Amino acid sequence: MRSQESGVRSQNPSPVSCLLSPWGLGLAIALGFSWASVGAAAPPSLEQRVQRLEQQMQGRGLIELMDRLDQLQREVQQLRGDVEVQGHALEQLKKRQRDLYVDIDRRLRQMEVRPAPAAQSTAPEVPPPVAAAASAGAAAATAAPKPPPVGGKVASEADADKIRQAYEDALNILREGRYEQAAEAFRKFLAAHPDSSYAANAQYWLAETYYVTRKFETALAEFAKVLENYPGSVKTADAKLKTGFIQYELGNWAEARKWLEAVKREFPKTTAARLAAERLERMRREGH
Repeated sequence: MRSQESGVRSQNPSPVSCLLSPWGLGLAIALGFSWASVGAAAPPSLEQRVQRLEQQMQGRGLIELMDRLDQLQREVQQLRGDVEVQGHALEQLKKRQRDLYVDIDRRLRQMEVRPAPAAQSTAPEVPPPVAAAASAGAAAATAAPKPPPVGGKVASEADADKIRQAYEDALNILREGRYEQAAEAFRKFLAAHPDSSYAANAQYWLAETYYVTRKFETALAEFAKVLENYPGSVKTADAKLKTGFIQYELGNWAEARKWLEAVKREFPKTTAARLAAERLERMRREGH
């Protein structure tokens, strides 16, 4: 009986012996891998959660960056609009300044050119009736001279109107801000009418076209022609003032001071003298 039980025990191995057998070890390893795969499906690790948070933060930062970019674009558009408005206002101011220049020039021209006295009749005096009756025979023998033709006077007036119109046309071009065309118009005017009463003003405005466009060396030479060719004209003070301004722009402080002081001294209580004093004060503040 005992031998039978021992035989049965030998045929039914124990659990420990089963685990220690090759088959048992293989099964244990397989179960371990399955448990590992089950563990992989567990909640994310700390590193994974940190990475996910970083991705979310990066997404939010990108959205904020895009919002900031949109805001900057709106601000740039607003600033661009402000610049356009300011530019338009500056152009209007320049136009008003040019109109003021032209108006002042026209008024100075009216002050400079006085109306000519009434022209006397060029016809010979008619003798009194008594004298005419007494010398009737002589009058018949020698006919009275005819008055000279008035064609010369008409031609002179027509030429004067033509000269004035040419000067006004050049001024209108300057008023429109077409400085190169204005300079050419004034040069043609001076070449055609160098001795006209408008020549000094035309020379001044020619120099002014170069001053406005900051061609200072050329402007300096043209203003010098105002002083050399037309001494004592109504543009003398302005030409000296602009000469001082140009020397200031070129950094020639001593020359600028010399010209500006001359304007104050030679033309007191004038607009040119006031502008010269203001520029001298500016030079003093700047340490020049």
